[in-house]
Amino acid sequence: MERLFAQAAGNGVDDLEWLTPAQVHALEPAIHCIAALRSPSTGIIDSHALMLALQADAERAGAVFVLLSPVVGGEALANGVALDMGGENSVRVTARTVVNSAGLHAARVALSLRGFPAERAPAYYYAKGNYFVLPGRAPFNHLIYPVPEQAGLGVHVTLDLGGQARFGPDVEWVDRIDYQVDPRRADVFYEAIRRYWPDLEDGALQPGYAGIRPKLQGPGQPAVDFWIQGPAEHGIAGLINLFGIESPGLTACLAIGDYVLELLQD
Repeated sequence: MERLFAQAAGNGVDDLEWLTPAQVHALEPAIHCIAALRSPSTGIIDSHALMLALQADAERAGAVFVLLSPVVGGEALANGVALDMGGENSVRVTARTVVNSAGLHAARVALSLRGFPAERAPAYYYAKGNYFVLPGRAPFNHLIYPVPEQAGLGVHVTLDLGGQARFGPDVEWVDRIDYQVDPRRADVFYEAIRRYWPDLEDGALQPGYAGIRPKLQGPGQPAVDFWIQGPAEHGIAGLINLFGIESPGLTACLAIGDYVLELLQD
């Protein structure tokens, strides 16, 4: 926790507060701990409303959204990038600027472009994060995080906009995209949650949902941050690749957008 505090300060987060067990109990009577850090600037957002707002801003600026048109290939050109679009009506689109933000498939999209150096596409590792939900009223008023683990933030408590508590994600390394939650993983969740909420009753958790994070490191390897790759790194003018953008990319989306603009202006 001292390392987390120092890392936060180094990243410009200067409002963290140390709490004693008694102070934690006053805020969250159900939580057991020996110390805690409180982040008063942490909160939750309506992710769908955020995306709709961004779409509206883009459309007001003249953007046109075309759905169900997968990128199936393309090539680097002298004046930009050509993209071959599939779907019901296949078409080739040539653009001066292409931002490859294909999430789990960003490396595959980059490799599908003729002229892209294959050695500049990272290996992807799929880390599945499962969630279990707690029906009924949550006994918490804050987001509760244990000390982070190697490949994730640990099984933490998130409150949705309706006040319901969900626990997760865990880290399950997988070799394919599958969003089913295995109810048998609940045993691991009970063990992890009871470290900070010892009164969790047997049978209280229900399978929720799962997401898959495109990790740039595999099991047991040191953590690797996002890789926002510009022309200086791969040699193709106008192409920006967003590799390894996982869940923090949602709340960091505006900062990522600013960084992409800087790369395009270089």
